[in-house]
Formats: sequence, C-alpha cells, structure tokens
Amino acid sequence: MEQDSEIIKKVRKIEIKARGLSRQLFSGEYHSAFKGRGMAFSEVREYQYGDDVRSIDWNVTARLNHPYVKIFEEERELTVMLLVDTSGSNHFGTNHQFKEELVAEVAATIAFSAIQNNDKVGVIFFSDHIEKFIPPKKGRTHILRIIRELITFQPESNGTNLTEALRYFTNVIKKRCTAFLLSDFYDENYSDALKIAANKHDLVAVRITDEKEQQLPNLGLAKFYDPESGQTIWVDTASKQTRDEFANAYEQHRKRTDETLKKYGIDQTELYTGEDFVKPLMKLFRMR
Repeated sequence: MEQDSEIIKKVRKIEIKARGLSRQLFSGEYHSAFKGRGMAFSEVREYQYGDDVRSIDWNVTARLNHPYVKIFEEERELTVMLLVDTSGSNHFGTNHQFKEELVAEVAATIAFSAIQNNDKVGVIFFSDHIEKFIPPKKGRTHILRIIRELITFQPESNGTNLTEALRYFTNVIKKRCTAFLLSDFYDENYSDALKIAANKHDLVAVRITDEKEQQLPNLGLAKFYDPESGQTIWVDTASKQTRDEFANAYEQHRKRTDETLKKYGIDQTELYTGEDFVKPLMKLFRMR
C-alpha cells in the first residue's frame, strides 16, 4: 500500500512538471513542427501547371488519357509513438539523475504536448526484444497510464536491439505517424531497419547521454560494471592512454550514430542527464 502511494506521488509529480512544460513551452512549437505530417487522400483533379509531378495519379492518367494529380489534406489528428529504450545502459547517471529518469520526463512531456494537440499517443518499450506495447489512444487517463509505466516498468532483459524495435514498430503501426526514438543508441547493424521505418514514418531521434560516458574521470584503479552484459572489470583510470581510448571510443560511437541518422534524413537532438532538456527540444522543434 505504501509502495503504491509512493508511485502515485511520483506519477503526480512528473505529470505536473510535464504538463507545465508542454503547455508553456511546447504546445505551439510542437504543433508547428508536426502538423501536416499526417496526410489523407482527398480526391483527384486535372494536372495544372506548377503541380508537383510526384503527385500524378498514373492509374487515373492512363485511364483518362490526361494527367491527373492526387490531392491530399492534412489530417485533424496525428498518432505519436514513443519508442523507449529500457536496456541496462539506461540504469546509469552521474549528474543528479539516471538516463532512464531523463527518458521518463522527456517522454511524458512529449506525450502531454501530443494530447494537447488532440493527437493519439502510444509507447513501445524495448530492450533486446519488445518488452511492452501500449497502443495509441487519447485522454488524460491514458497519459497517466503511460507515465506510470515509464516510472515503474521493469524490463525482462538488459540488452539492446534497435532493429527488433524498429521492425516491430513498422509492422504494428500501419498508418504514417510521428515517432520519437529515445535511446543512447548503443547498438550496431540497425541501419536497414532504421531506413525502412524512416521511409514509412516521421521518425525523430532523441539521444540520451551522460557526460561521464564521454570522458572517463581519473579515479585510480576502479571497478566497472556493464549492466547489459553483466560483466565486471577493473580499469586503471589513472592511465592517460586508457582515458584517451575511452574518449575515442565514445567519439566513434557518436560519429557512427550521427552519420547513420543523417543518411536517412532523421532529425535528432542529444539530451544530457541532470541538464535542462527544454532548450534542445525547442531547438529541434523549430528546426523542423
């Protein structure tokens, strides 16, 4: 009973914070960034000078022996999907919060922005397999369920498989939607699945980072635990060569991720634990 009471307090706390941020800062930015991303076929009409040739309906054109174009109109509501990485590497943080806590706050804020825009919101929790799928719906009750899951969800596995998550997302969400992939992207060989998902949906990457992942501090001989593999190793952090290799490995990871996302035209932002995520998100929204 006491545990449930604590969870309710946490849900309420994050609801108040996320609702405030989304109302004050993101409502207009969110709407202008994502409106028109969902388009529904309306009708065909004769081709006119200046029309985009990509809009030509070749079947109707062939049948009537005259060029016709498809007319689309903006749908009144969108579907927003949150793809949330729950792998072991998110149980890390050195600046007042873990990465998983930052993910929960960011996801909740995006969810409230979507609800205020009258959009549906759904969530896919994933590790090295699909942990949980919450189908997209509207309403405060639905949002509070999502927040509760973001706070309390315990994954079965600690691994990461972005390919599995992206394939599942592409298969289960048939209609084009806006999707936020919240992850630290510690995985490989997900390029093909990312390409397919980005072609079908409006995909946005939210990269979650902790500053100590970039630069190893000088702590002398220290024991490190990898939550994904379960391995523990001793590392001589006093060695400059070791610290340089660590920093170089992270830089290579960042570079590979950047190149992959840019290759498929995926907008992205990088958020740090313990730091304000408002400005980076607003910059991302305005950039679109």
